[in-house]
Amino acid sequence: MSTQIKSTNITWHEGSVTRAQREKLLNQKGVTVWMTGLSASGKSTIAVIAEQMLLHQNKHAYRLDGDNIRHGLNKNLGFTAEDRAENIRRIGEVARLFTDAGVIAITSFISPYKKDREAVRASMKPGEFIEVYVNVTVEGAEKRDPKGLYKKARAALAAGKGMGFTGIDDPYEAPEKPEITIETESTSAEEAAKQIVAYLDKGGYLKA
Repeated sequence: MSTQIKSTNITWHEGSVTRAQREKLLNQKGVTVWMTGLSASGKSTIAVIAEQMLLHQNKHAYRLDGDNIRHGLNKNLGFTAEDRAENIRRIGEVARLFTDAGVIAITSFISPYKKDREAVRASMKPGEFIEVYVNVTVEGAEKRDPKGLYKKARAALAAGKGMGFTGIDDPYEAPEKPEITIETESTSAEEAAKQIVAYLDKGGYLKA
C-alpha cells in the first residue's frame, strides 16, 4: 500500500504548548514501548499488566492492542504483507503522537517485519522507541494458542490453502538489538511487566 502523500495545500501548524510543558504536567517522559513477538507469545497480557503497574505509580500510560486497533482505525486492512506494513505504519504514527503528548504508549503487535518496525523507530527521536522482543518458540506459542489460530493455520497448510499466518507460512523477523528481551516461556507475565517498568524507571522516563 502506497504511503505517498496525496493531500495538497496542507501546512504543519505548531502549537504554543511545548512537549516539555506537557511532560512536566504529567511528571513523566513520553515514550513508546513497542512489544513484538509471535501470536500467543503473551504480548497483550504483559501490556495489560504493565499499564496497570504504571497506573499504580500515578503514570499516564495507554495500551494500543493489535486486535483492538483492527476493530476501528485499521478495520479496512487484512493480513497481506502490504496490509501488515500499512497496519504498522498507522499505529506507528498514533504511537508517535501519544509519545509527543507525554504519554507512555504500550503497543502489542506481532509486527513481523523488521523494516516496518525500524521505520517506526526512525520516525521518533533517539530514546523514544523501546523495542521489547517477547520471545517464544513456535512450539511454545502453539501450546498456548488461546484463539486456536495455529491449529487453523496448520489445517489450512495441510489442505494446501495457506493462511499467511506468521510463524507457520509467513515469516517472523526477530529483532536483532531490542532494548528488552523477554523469554516468555520461562518468565511470568507479571515478571515481564516488572522488567519493562524497571527499564522505564532506570531510564528516567517515570519523571519529568
